[in-house]
Amino acid sequence: QVQLVESGGGSVQAGGSLRLSCAASGRTFSIVRMGWFRQAPGKEREFVAALTWVGYNPDYKDSVKGRFTISRDNNKNTVYLQMNSLIPEDTAVYYCAASRVGTNYVFWGQGTQVTVSS
Repeated sequence: QVQLVESGGGSVQAGGSLRLSCAASGRTFSIVRMGWFRQAPGKEREFVAALTWVGYNPDYKDSVKGRFTISRDNNKNTVYLQMNSLIPEDTAVYYCAASRVGTNYVFWGQGTQVTVSS
């Protein structure tokens, strides 16, 4: 199994920044890809960003391109989501997730709240 713990959420004003962290533990050698997702009130969970476990091939939701950056600290088994130029529409619970070979995202963290006020 893989355990994922997010941190770094909070409340900011529009235009501000936050950095989310996702610490992975357990059988991390089985992870292929790490992703960030978010779910706003009354909406379905949506993809935000992802990259391979070794830190390559980042991918982003169109609306966050140029504002968000996903990265990984190989020494800490931690994946980050740097969020700049935040807008109220970014308000959501953010989740990190991990996939293994041949699977979709099967491991999920507990989520961290991000609130952006105008």
